[in-house]
Amino acid sequence: MNVARGLRAVLLDIDGTLVDSNDAHARSWVETLAEFGEQVPFEEIRRLIGKGGEKILWETVRIEKESELGQNISERRAALFRDRYLPSIRPFPGARALLQRLREQGLRLVAATSAREDVMEALLRIAGADGLMYEKTSASEAQNSKPDPDIIQAALRKAECTASQAIMIGDTPYDLEAAARASVPAVGFRCGGWSDSELTPALAIYDGPSDLLQQLAHWPVWPVQSSEQRHPVPR
Repeated sequence: MNVARGLRAVLLDIDGTLVDSNDAHARSWVETLAEFGEQVPFEEIRRLIGKGGEKILWETVRIEKESELGQNISERRAALFRDRYLPSIRPFPGARALLQRLREQGLRLVAATSAREDVMEALLRIAGADGLMYEKTSASEAQNSKPDPDIIQAALRKAECTASQAIMIGDTPYDLEAAARASVPAVGFRCGGWSDSELTPALAIYDGPSDLLQQLAHWPVWPVQSSEQRHPVPR
């Protein structure tokens, strides 16, 4: 595996990266907002999945999460997701095998997600990440959610390493922007539903965990690759 000297940690998004949950999150938001009299198209919310709930609320219906209404919506949305959607969520192929391989290379795996802690724990179990994570960072440990860098910075502290000693794996432009703002290089996964052009800050782009697992011998951690050198889009 071509890992740069000094690399110590891999920071991992979960939703859309290790488990196929982005659509479920979007649907739970659409249904919850409808219950509160707000009609927001699925496509509009789907484009925001990867940001924290406070940003989704504000950008769609201009409601502050800290308001009483915002708190009620957020709690209802979390309950709906947990009860209706969480039981049917599945891991992406190769998720656990990829984590195991990275661990075998001596890398510290740290979850870096905007999800609530209870949801994060459930999703990690679905991903088969039990016992593989060095540390975990959830929404409660960051003042601002992605694409702000707070969660990435918190994950770095838990990994006990600097930005130059870590790499981020994520599936949304918000993961990549948060990593960039924390000076952490990143690779992108297509499995979350974004196009290559939207993931252009990534050093390389892969279909998902299984694809990266197969390509680990050529994993471009450093130096940064040009767009022409990226893992090509399947035809």
